[in-house]
Amino acid sequence: MSSKEVQILVNIQGQLMDAPGILPTARSLSLVGEHAAGWMALGASGAVLDKKRRRSWSGLFIAALASHAASVIIKRIIRRARPHDDAIRIGVGTPSKLSFPSSHATSTTATMVYLAHITKSPLPLLGIPIMALSRMVLGVHYPTDVLAGALLGAATAEAVHKIERATK
Repeated sequence: MSSKEVQILVNIQGQLMDAPGILPTARSLSLVGEHAAGWMALGASGAVLDKKRRRSWSGLFIAALASHAASVIIKRIIRRARPHDDAIRIGVGTPSKLSFPSSHATSTTATMVYLAHITKSPLPLLGIPIMALSRMVLGVHYPTDVLAGALLGAATAEAVHKIERATK
């Protein structure tokens, strides 16, 4: 891995990892985003509770699931190893040793973009950099992993949203 990306991770961790509340928050976000489970639960709950927008909430569920699946397939093709430099502290366990793209950044972005469509508000988009940064604070992804994940998640959300609107 490029020494530039390692240095970015070391700098991020140096600034944030030991700040009060950061590590527990990052670990909680990791749990919510694991296998996109929290985001799929959000979509399923919305579909059950908000009958008027059931179709949109179902789209969110599909965007979270599809984006996660796409990220896992790409990880298995690219096979980039997670950060492993001695200067990087690892703050959470991971289900695989593969890093690119970040599945958490992918499914979170897909979910937040879709949620912005549902709510007609840009506020959910604030969740995207928070999750991306948390993955780097935890030392489990390089900056390009989270950037690629965010791009994949946004593209997936927009594709699913377009299909949802076109098939009403």
